[in-house]
Amino acid sequence: MNILAIGAHFDDIELGCGGTVAKHVSKGDKVFAFVATRSGFVSHNQKVVRTNAVAYREGRKAIGILGAELIRGNFDTLKVEFEEELNTAILKIVEEKRIERVYTHWTGDVHHDHVAVARSSLHSCRHVPDLFMYRSNWYHGSAEFRGNFYVDVTRYFDLKIAATKAHISELNRTHSKWLEFFANEAANAGQRIGVRYAEVFELVKCLDR
Repeated sequence: MNILAIGAHFDDIELGCGGTVAKHVSKGDKVFAFVATRSGFVSHNQKVVRTNAVAYREGRKAIGILGAELIRGNFDTLKVEFEEELNTAILKIVEEKRIERVYTHWTGDVHHDHVAVARSSLHSCRHVPDLFMYRSNWYHGSAEFRGNFYVDVTRYFDLKIAATKAHISELNRTHSKWLEFFANEAANAGQRIGVRYAEVFELVKCLDR
């Protein structure tokens, strides 16, 4: 199966579906990871958190740990819009790589870039048989994430953590709170289905093969 994991920034895929990506790779599936932005980030007080070059170096290492093939977009962080340029970029990958399953951002996310990428994913992947949405941050909004599809990632959780740790610049910013939060999320999801660690998705569509 040809899989496409879509993220707005370097780190989103690792946090949202890193274990699932690693599991697909282990089963022999071909996984492509499309990161829409160059992912450099300057905070509101004009402090450089990470440059585009650092983001790419860390992101390339992280995606490599998961075993996926990286495809980097050229959009600017915090300036991603649901528009034809992004739609075309995703559709081109879908058609050229013959994608059969997509993992992407949740449309109810509160992050501007995440929502734009989610909407473009639904638009550009409308002919892909399987589509699942993930959460990659800890913020709540007015929408409810309806996690209804679980993947046992117990055997691949160490790879998820290793890939997340590759983002040193972001870990320095969050003081490793990421790791604790997403480890707890995976443990709680696992408990609901009787395994140690799981990733949970909101199912949009899935073909019974």
